[in-house]
Amino acid sequence: MINQVYSAATDRYNCGMKYRRCGKSGIMLPEISLGLWQNFGDTAPLSRSREMLLHAFDNGICHFDLANNYGPSYGSAEATFGSIMQSDLRPYRDELFISTKAGYDMWPGPYGEMGSRKYLISSLDQSLKRMKVDYVDIFYSHRYDPVTPIEETMQALVDIVRSGKALYAGISNYPHEAAETAYRYLAAHDVPCLLHQVKYNMMHRIPETDNLLEQAKNAGSGFIAFSPLAQGLLTDRYLGGIPSDSRAAKDFSLKKDSLTPELVDNLKKLNAIAAERGQSLAQMALAWVLKDDLVTSVIIGASSIAQIDDNLKAIRNTAFTEEELKAINSLTE
Repeated sequence: MINQVYSAATDRYNCGMKYRRCGKSGIMLPEISLGLWQNFGDTAPLSRSREMLLHAFDNGICHFDLANNYGPSYGSAEATFGSIMQSDLRPYRDELFISTKAGYDMWPGPYGEMGSRKYLISSLDQSLKRMKVDYVDIFYSHRYDPVTPIEETMQALVDIVRSGKALYAGISNYPHEAAETAYRYLAAHDVPCLLHQVKYNMMHRIPETDNLLEQAKNAGSGFIAFSPLAQGLLTDRYLGGIPSDSRAAKDFSLKKDSLTPELVDNLKKLNAIAAERGQSLAQMALAWVLKDDLVTSVIIGASSIAQIDDNLKAIRNTAFTEEELKAINSLTE
């Protein structure tokens, strides 16, 4: 079947999506962004990936988050995105905020991972070809490399931005001290860090305990959270056991032995709090991340349009009472 020519929804910026300023920059990001870490690789039907991407854009999600090794297999999520960019999204390129990253294992040999100048620049060149774009809006150093001098990694980001292959630079998964060095180096070279992307959810509070949120604000950077649902843990998927098709059942990114009886009991109590708020557990988990204006955006993953729609409902209520926060903290900290 031949796809019909795509025409974006005319009300895409008036359908309920909210946008937040990214640090001290001119960039506004949607409160919910779509990540292509899983479900968009070459093991997923292109037609389904297309439907989800276009549906997200029609609902005000203009930020799509990728990395060189997203798939499976490595590079295939970028290739999927490139195919849809070519067939549908090309006329809307200036409305899109596209990110990619490099830092984790991508190809064999000593130059296929970490933070060297050679790896970062080579990886971005490959990513641009796969995604069929001339530039990305932000390019991240995907993880801190304790061996490569951080000055080399940051200078590569500076030069990438100056080359026009990325409009902004970012860091991801950097510990506090390394992030501080990165912020200072980039600012001193007139390429301020636009975003720090870190794992953050009710069960994973490192951005709070390590003061990464305030640090980003003080540096004039935005903060974008990934894994807000703790790999599906903060959904109703596991309230009645471990489904055979779940991540925990496959022992993939969520380990089966982590689902202790005590944890499941706490998840049920969290679900009850969500119900009192008129939300699903997943919606409350997203709202919890967005409760703080130090968070610019939260990155969701999705395997269906229904999941995207369910997650979008979270932004209707991101305010929490002191009693709700106290109850949540007692179950998650």
